[in-house]
Amino acid sequence: MRSFVPVIAFVCFAAGAAAQAPQPQRAQPTGQQSRREVKQDPARATLLYVSNDPADHAPARNFQRDIDQKAQIDARYAEACKGIIDYQKVTYRSSVGDLDIPAYVFQPLQTRGPRAHAAMVWVHGGVHGNWDLVYFPFVKEAVARGYVIVAPEYRGSTGYGEKFHNEIDYGGHEVDDVMSAVDYIRVSLPHVDPERLGIMGWSHGGYIALFSVFRDKTPFKAAVAMVPVTNLVFRLSYKGPGYQHSFATQKRIGGLPFEKPDIYIERSPLYHVDKLNTPLLVHVATNDTDVNFVEDQQIVDALRSRKPHLAETKIYVDPPPGAAGGGHTFNRRTDLKTLERMDTPEQIDSWNRVWTFFEWNLR
Repeated sequence: MRSFVPVIAFVCFAAGAAAQAPQPQRAQPTGQQSRREVKQDPARATLLYVSNDPADHAPARNFQRDIDQKAQIDARYAEACKGIIDYQKVTYRSSVGDLDIPAYVFQPLQTRGPRAHAAMVWVHGGVHGNWDLVYFPFVKEAVARGYVIVAPEYRGSTGYGEKFHNEIDYGGHEVDDVMSAVDYIRVSLPHVDPERLGIMGWSHGGYIALFSVFRDKTPFKAAVAMVPVTNLVFRLSYKGPGYQHSFATQKRIGGLPFEKPDIYIERSPLYHVDKLNTPLLVHVATNDTDVNFVEDQQIVDALRSRKPHLAETKIYVDPPPGAAGGGHTFNRRTDLKTLERMDTPEQIDSWNRVWTFFEWNLR
């Protein structure tokens, strides 16, 4: 039998010798330095820097301008509600901390008597957002259907000064602020049936709506979450430093997900789906450029697989976008000059499902 061992040994030796042979150096082009200089860009470095110290991110916000704009919104609401809606701006005390929460209250002009009306808490979106005019046509329709609407400006909302703005507590005490609206309803609105309460929110507000029913006990008989934020651990991985600033500097968070994973998991509704015991409606859009579909798809899949008897979900495929965030505002399309709905088939379908859902569960 012929042996191949010597051949193998020769090949190995040749390969080793080639590896040890000196390699020719590639010549540098004339005038080119061997090391490239890295240009410094302090402005970009500042944008990319994320600190948990608020002093490192000096606010560029004009708080007086926010207050003035909020006064204009309130005046516009007062004018638009004349003759059709009983409109009030109230405050109530949050159940947590020494903080008064402003809130809008919209009611039918004529109430039907004690405990005759169902009520809903509607929650605005935005990190440091506020209740604005885009909601008016939908409030008008809710009141025409006999509902009482309470819309809290939870801590961190804009238009109430720097101190209130800096009280932001995303997924923390802001949820208590919204839940405290129920105490206000029970004490101050005797014509509302406290056994027929619902909650609805958009984006950040949808996130709060989820947390209001992802708990062992809730006063709400039904909840709607539109394009909700659901997973902060994942969300902060695809949002840039500018978005991350507003989380890392919060007093009760104080860092990013890799630094405080337990806090971010605790404050992500996705990880609390199993606590749901209340009928829930969730609508999302595939062309959402704020809460990206890859985030909302997670909550849709979790609800469909683990809570199919309680959760109704609907995915809208590339609906006509609203004013911001692509499909993120697909069912909040409002003409801000006329305060009328700018309907699309998707917006009509979404709201028809909302009214059917609430009328079934709050009847």
